[in-house]
Amino acid sequence: MSASSNGGEQSGRPSAERRPTRRFYEIVTVAEESRPTAVGIPPTPNPSPQGGGGYGVLLDGKPVRTPAKALLALPTRALAEAVAGEWEAQPEHIDPAAMPLTRLANSVIDGVRGRAAEVRADIVTYAGSDLLCYRATEPEELVRRQAGLWDPVLAWGREALGARLEVAEGLMPMTQPEAAQRAVARALDDQDAFALAALHVMTTLTGSALLALAHAQGRLTAEQAWAAAHVDEDWQSGKWGEDAEAATRRQRRWSEMQAASRMLALLKD
Repeated sequence: MSASSNGGEQSGRPSAERRPTRRFYEIVTVAEESRPTAVGIPPTPNPSPQGGGGYGVLLDGKPVRTPAKALLALPTRALAEAVAGEWEAQPEHIDPAAMPLTRLANSVIDGVRGRAAEVRADIVTYAGSDLLCYRATEPEELVRRQAGLWDPVLAWGREALGARLEVAEGLMPMTQPEAAQRAVARALDDQDAFALAALHVMTTLTGSALLALAHAQGRLTAEQAWAAAHVDEDWQSGKWGEDAEAATRRQRRWSEMQAASRMLALLKD
C-alpha cells in the first residue's frame, strides 16, 4: 500500500520503502456519493467531496485514495463501514497488513476495474486445470479423503452450474471439455469487479475455481473450502509433522481467504 492509500492527499514512496506511517487522522466516517436520479436530471447535491457513486471513507473529512490516486469508493455501505473500521482500528502507526479489506478494495479499483474480462478469463483458466480434478492413486487413506471432500463439490458443479469437469488420476495435464469451461464462465457473467476480485483471490489461493464458486454461492463455508483445498497438505502434515515456515505461510494465506470471503458477504448487505 502506498502513502496515497494511507488517507487524504498524502504522497510519497511505497510504505515498504519508508518508515511506518503515523496515524495522522482522528475521525473516520463513511459518506454516500452523489448518484444521478434519471437521465437529464441533475444528481442530488451531496456534501461528500468524492462523487461518482457508492460510499467513500473519509479521514477527518478527506477522502481516502488508492495507491494509484483513485478515490476509494465502495459499492455497499456495509463494505464501506468495514473498511472504515480497519482505519479506525489503527493505533499510533498504520499497519497495512492489518487492513486486508482496504488492500483488497485498492486492488479492485486500481487493478480489476476495466479488466473484468481478463479476470473472468483467468478464473476460467483455473477451472481448466481445477485442483479437484487431479486425484492421487495412493495411499488409500488420501484417496478416500480427496473423494470425500471433492466429489460432492464436483457433483454440485454439475447440478448447479452445468459444469461437468472430468477427473483424472495423477498430475498429467488434461484438457477439460469446453462446455464445462463455458459453464464456469456463465457463473461469472453477472459478477462485478469487487466480486470478481474476491473470487479470483479465493481461486488462486485454493487452486480451484469450483471451490471459490461453491463458497460464493453458499454451498461451502470458507472453512470448508479451505479444508478441501488443503486435504493433501493436511494428510502430509498429519503423517510427517507440520513445518513451521509452511504453517506461517498458510496462516497468512488463510487471512487473505477470509478477507475475500468477507468482502463477498459485505457486497450482499
